[in-house]
Amino acid sequence: MIAAPTNSPDAARLVTPTMLVLWLVLATVPLWIARIGLYPYLGIEILIWSLYALAFNLVLGTAGLPSFGHGAYFGIGAYAFGLCQFDLVANLWICLAAASVIAGLAGAFVALFISHRRGIYYAFMTIAFGQIFWTLAIKSHRITGGEDGLLKIARLPANFGFVSFDLTDNVAFYYFVLAMFAIGVAGLWRLVNSPYGRIVAAIRQSETRAAHLGYNVWLYKASVFTLSAAISGFAGGLFAMAQLAAFPDVMSLHQSGYVVMMTLVGGGLVSFWGPVIGVFVFLTARDVIGALTNAWMLYFGLLFIAIVLFRPEGIAGAISAMLQQHSLSALRARGNSAMRLLLGGGR
Repeated sequence: MIAAPTNSPDAARLVTPTMLVLWLVLATVPLWIARIGLYPYLGIEILIWSLYALAFNLVLGTAGLPSFGHGAYFGIGAYAFGLCQFDLVANLWICLAAASVIAGLAGAFVALFISHRRGIYYAFMTIAFGQIFWTLAIKSHRITGGEDGLLKIARLPANFGFVSFDLTDNVAFYYFVLAMFAIGVAGLWRLVNSPYGRIVAAIRQSETRAAHLGYNVWLYKASVFTLSAAISGFAGGLFAMAQLAAFPDVMSLHQSGYVVMMTLVGGGLVSFWGPVIGVFVFLTARDVIGALTNAWMLYFGLLFIAIVLFRPEGIAGAISAMLQQHSLSALRARGNSAMRLLLGGGR
């Protein structure tokens, strides 16, 4: 299960100790990331892609639905943010809302056609719709700018009425994205651990059994896909701000494949935090190994193959298994010590 076990106290919490530790660590990133030889912008990318990957994992990890064209909704969110800024109103909150709503509507439209399918047919249809959206983005020159994309997208100020924050600086924008990431993580955690999330997870286990229990399987599958698309679009809006542009490349099939690889390598099928781990490994490998060779994807591909073959539960699953093994070993050691004490006292 993607969520923590229902008997875990963390499952009922809005904010868990793990979240607090993660947010505190992330808050320090601008202080040391340049000192270890990495670009400060990498921190922004990791946060945005982590939010995107967590949204994608609603479909893959929680619902067990193989969506291989999810980059379309990330890209739609980016374009919606830019077009709203250019043609409607240059307001950060309205543009981000537009990114989420338009991507969600696109996801709902696709869900109408694919939610009655399962397995490989579901996967192929997500690819087909993803390619349709990608082609439309390239061919609609007057709207999207074609292959050149939408350029000169501004980082609009975060206006709260009584105070406004300028986000043009990378550090200021990093902390804004961190705040959005924190809100998104808390919301997704509660969603996954809510009765709704548990029903979606039950559908993943057996659609037939869930239907016999009276749940509308089609509706749950359509709704979780729509939610995932909407949050992916929100992340896409943040990405447009980060890049100061929106490009059709993020909607392509190979870019959609990246988020799948990130999620599986990190362990999204067994852990809520798997996608975040996968994003960190992927983007760090891109920058660190990419500085040494252009063939960095070769090494990441080999890592992906090794994980699929030997640790299909991903990095998060491997860490969890190690911790469980350590706990069992410690428990056995304490049991053996107690037994020796009892036997020694009997003498």
